[in-house]
Amino acid sequence: MRKSVLVKFRMPLALALSHLVVSTATAEWFSDEQQKMGTRVEVQLWADDAVQAERLLRDAMAEFDRIEALMSTYIPASEMSRINASAAAEPQKISAELFALLERSVSVSDMTDGAFDISYDSVGYLYDFRAGKRPDTQAIAEQLDRVDYRLVELDDKAQTIYFKVPGVRINLGGIAKGYAVGRVIELLKEQGVEHALATAGGDTSLLGDRRGKPWIVGIRDPRKDEAIFTRLALENESISTSGDYERYFIEDGERYHHILQPSTGKPVRGVRSVTIIGPDATLTDALSTSVFIMGPEAGLELIDSMSEYEAVVITDDKLYYSKGLNPG
Repeated sequence: MRKSVLVKFRMPLALALSHLVVSTATAEWFSDEQQKMGTRVEVQLWADDAVQAERLLRDAMAEFDRIEALMSTYIPASEMSRINASAAAEPQKISAELFALLERSVSVSDMTDGAFDISYDSVGYLYDFRAGKRPDTQAIAEQLDRVDYRLVELDDKAQTIYFKVPGVRINLGGIAKGYAVGRVIELLKEQGVEHALATAGGDTSLLGDRRGKPWIVGIRDPRKDEAIFTRLALENESISTSGDYERYFIEDGERYHHILQPSTGKPVRGVRSVTIIGPDATLTDALSTSVFIMGPEAGLELIDSMSEYEAVVITDDKLYYSKGLNPG
């Protein structure tokens, strides 16, 4: 069992996050925060040299930019956009990096019996959460049979991707941010950094500790913007949260959010947030989405079978923990 400290409490979110922000007045902690990948990204690191720290922060932000340019469905020139435009007509040759992440995505789909499915965007693109628009039942029905990761064919030898039927679309929104923060931490580690944090939205990867103290990470209350349920003391871990409060709108008193059930093409009901803790940020990201869709019983059964991973699940009426996290 990991040596995590789990304490249930309520306090302002801004105060909870202050545990993660270290003043740069010491000239030893350095940080940068920007808007990228459709969210807020942040990097903090400990360094002895200010010039070197600034270079490392630039490199870290450039890595976020590189991954976004490769995988975003909102950038017309990205590989992902090319795949969605052309992979149903003929196999598309893609980069080794993207191919490997797609293979990883399919592996998670197999592990979760299809709860994690990158082809969700075959219906997902019909939603516009900023404009508060959703597809009607007929529009969903017309696309729903395209939501099936088994329609995505990956050829290891040729390093190509092919969609078996027209209308399939894929999106790495459930895994790319975790991959990105993991890559940033690896980049910093390769440059000799021993203490760092990389965050993109709900995904965080931690290198080392906070110079003799653990990093303190708060899990947000899904219904109160300025409060959290729980805090975790972590070192050398990754943590990902998927919540129904990230992208959503309310219509006639009902919440429509971006985490879709592959079997229905509609938002998952009953679960408000899922947090996964583990060593691999790519997998914690994918698992937070998967467990959200699977629900607390099946989802926690999966997590409890994975010795290095833990979970906190908040539903409409209950708080669940995996076996390795015991608040009592």
